[in-house]
Amino acid sequence: MRQLGNDRGLLADFSARPEATRGPAAELWRKTLSRIPTHFGRLVFLASLREALTGLYSHPPLSQIVGLEITDRTLRHSHHEVFAEWLGFTLAQQKADLDEYLAASNAPRELAHYRDLVPGTAHQVERQLYLTDLETLLELRRFEDGGA
Repeated sequence: MRQLGNDRGLLADFSARPEATRGPAAELWRKTLSRIPTHFGRLVFLASLREALTGLYSHPPLSQIVGLEITDRTLRHSHHEVFAEWLGFTLAQQKADLDEYLAASNAPRELAHYRDLVPGTAHQVERQLYLTDLETLLELRRFEDGGA
């Protein structure tokens, strides 16, 4: 059996295992995610479904329908997809999305956990772009709040 906890190289699994992106489970999952109004909120939610020690994703209602392995693949794919979409936004769009997320949630404005939101399947260049963009946005927010 393939080890699910190894995040490296799993991006290729998505094309080899289309059930992670199509079918009833994926449709149910897309509907679940669509209830979260911001991309950043979706990133936070998806990262919260990943077990820190193993890297496995779990969501009990989805697992009851399709099992643990397909749930893991579906959520892993979804996390990377939402992450890539957020990276595709302009800095202004990212700021608006982040502002909306922060206004609607009780998250601390400094987002100390933002580094943990990167999916394990992200390439180094994606990870660096995300960190650069988010650190820029957080600095802009500090400036807007009257910081130096």
